Amino acid sequence: MLLSFAFLSGLVTILAPCIWPLLPIILSSTLGSTSHKKPLGITLGIMVSFGFFTLAISYLVMAFHFDPNILRLLAVIIIGFLGLSLVIPSLNNFIELLVGRLTSFFGKTNSASGFGSGFITGLSLGIVWSPCAGPILAAIATLAATSAISGELILITLSYILGIGIPLFLFAYGGQSLFNRTKFISKYTGTIQKIFGVIMILTAVAIYTNYDKVIQTKLLNLFPDYTNALTNFGNTSNIKNQLDILRGQKTATETNGSDLPIIEKAPDFTGGTKWLNSSLPLSMSQLQGKVVLVDFWTYTCINCIRTLPFVTHWYDTYKDKGFVVIGVHTPEFSFEHDTGNVQNAITMFKINYPVVQDNDYAIWNSYANQYWPAEYLIDAKGYIRHTHFGEGEYDNTEQLIVQLLKEAGNSVQISKADMPDQTPTIQLSPETYLGSKRMEFLYPNGSVGNGVQQFNLVNPSQNMFSYGGTWEIDDEQAVTVQNSKLNYNFYANKVYLVITPKSSTDSVTVFLDGKLIDSKVSGADVKDGKVQLDNSRLYNLVDLHGNSGAHMLRLEFSDGISVFAFTFG
Repeated sequence: MLLSFAFLSGLVTILAPCIWPLLPIILSSTLGSTSHKKPLGITLGIMVSFGFFTLAISYLVMAFHFDPNILRLLAVIIIGFLGLSLVIPSLNNFIELLVGRLTSFFGKTNSASGFGSGFITGLSLGIVWSPCAGPILAAIATLAATSAISGELILITLSYILGIGIPLFLFAYGGQSLFNRTKFISKYTGTIQKIFGVIMILTAVAIYTNYDKVIQTKLLNLFPDYTNALTNFGNTSNIKNQLDILRGQKTATETNGSDLPIIEKAPDFTGGTKWLNSSLPLSMSQLQGKVVLVDFWTYTCINCIRTLPFVTHWYDTYKDKGFVVIGVHTPEFSFEHDTGNVQNAITMFKINYPVVQDNDYAIWNSYANQYWPAEYLIDAKGYIRHTHFGEGEYDNTEQLIVQLLKEAGNSVQISKADMPDQTPTIQLSPETYLGSKRMEFLYPNGSVGNGVQQFNLVNPSQNMFSYGGTWEIDDEQAVTVQNSKLNYNFYANKVYLVITPKSSTDSVTVFLDGKLIDSKVSGADVKDGKVQLDNSRLYNLVDLHGNSGAHMLRLEFSDGISVFAFTFG
């Protein structure tokens, strides 16, 4: 099933906006060539490099300790050089001679206009191309990134890139045939070739400056429903079950006479670094006979924060009926390792159930977990019976808790929480990281490297941000240095920012649409236009009270403040 859907997912990728910037380069690479082997070379080059580096990049980085951006830079140089060769005929002749000698050395007779140069172009494109991630490609990427490579994963990856290759080849071959057979176009082949050469050079510059990501983002925002339909292709329950198996999570094997399946034996909490709200570390054997909800969370995650009222309600309601919640706090940012910060969050969110700090991701990995928040519902015999990732489905989860409590012999009635489900139902601005490692929405180039840098503040495009003043950029955070400002063009109802103050006197002034933010739309942590900073946590900056819309946010910081990520509600 996964092989079939991987192939189909690859086929429909040609329709996605994120692949469109790649198509002019493919078309220009075949222009002026009469060899039908060149489209094949381009296609195979893309398939080989994309498949190889998707699966092997984490191994290569660990083995050779190099910056993966070097590969991207190499690809940029090759694409730019090939574009230059289309503009300068003498350079193109030199490449033909060079590739001809190289291929003859290996006993081949291909010229630069054939398979050889096409394959080199394709190899370069495969390195820099990032297709829109559907559920299958997302699973491939995450498993490869964690070095969980298996024979099954390789086969699924091959099926996916085969699906990609067929429409790419047809496009390249069809474009070449169109240019070669159209008499009007053939008269101006030289001029058109130079135009496409310029396009390739400009594309190389865009990739180097990360502006290609900006173009992709604009295309995705331009066709949101169309893009979502393509990226969610194959996102069915059967496919999800098969992907769970691929990730190492077993599927249901028996039902124990119930309509709720038995998934697998629940892993223990081995590797937890510290227990809070519990005098001693807990284990699954100690919890035998109780229904257990394991909730993976981290205290700056807005999705987790919106889930916590329901989790705490379930614990407070059913704890006397044999129900236990174990909160597994697995940190996303470095300051979330601090026990004091986690304890402050436990107090803030009125969490009374046991929480284990999973600073080394030991419990996270034993559950093969991938998400914040993630909930694993475990029966009285210690078997996982239900999982849920992300927000929502609170009524269903509570019904299943009651069902398992009754299955364990407890007399219990459901008592649903009278709380609104705040799970977003519209497309909001994406989670935006401000450190270089995961930065992708900085206007106009997507991201920057580490170090102290001077920025010019501008009004960015939708769902992008701009720095102003002097900042020190790090992998995980951006630190204000002097006259530091930030603009974000967002679409949401609420805006949140993860902040670590240097001292209690630090401040952040908030402006909305060019004016000091009004108290009517200020977030819970803003008073008189300023953020009341206390410790490292998630701060609510804007609250439009249900009136989601596009607005320009400007923040002005005192020096020494660390900011990590924006989230939206």
